[in-house]
Amino acid sequence: MTEVIRAEIEVEAPASAVYDQWARLEDMPHYMSMVKSIERLSENRTHWVVNVGGVEREFDAVVTEAVPNQRIAWASEGEKVHTGVVQFTPIDAERTRVELEMGWVPETLTEKAGALLNLDERAASSDLKRFKELMEGGGGGNRVGADPDLAF
Repeated sequence: MTEVIRAEIEVEAPASAVYDQWARLEDMPHYMSMVKSIERLSENRTHWVVNVGGVEREFDAVVTEAVPNQRIAWASEGEKVHTGVVQFTPIDAERTRVELEMGWVPETLTEKAGALLNLDERAASSDLKRFKELMEGGGGGNRVGADPDLAF
């Protein structure tokens, strides 16, 4: 059964800057605690290494939707199920609501227990707080240092 994780936060930054940062998927390990690395394989394909409940998983994912300044969605390819969508809703010119939804299938007993206790949802909320700190830390939209030309 697919576990669905939801979290949201308000960020003091324009939707375009928030979108631009999130579109650099390779930067996710800087703020998403379960994501160890993301390597871009092509414009819309990436290779992920994640650690969930002490279990390392690797999979390839494809960006299924990229609507500039509004929404990014991705889904894994192959047997490991991992999906995600993040929406960026402008509150005003300088504030954006970020809504994250991810889905995955817990396999081990530890993963299933963590899902049952909502540990993954709490981790996602903490991750969005780190993302907020990154975005509000000063400077422009390219805060982590990735090449903006590699974004979607």
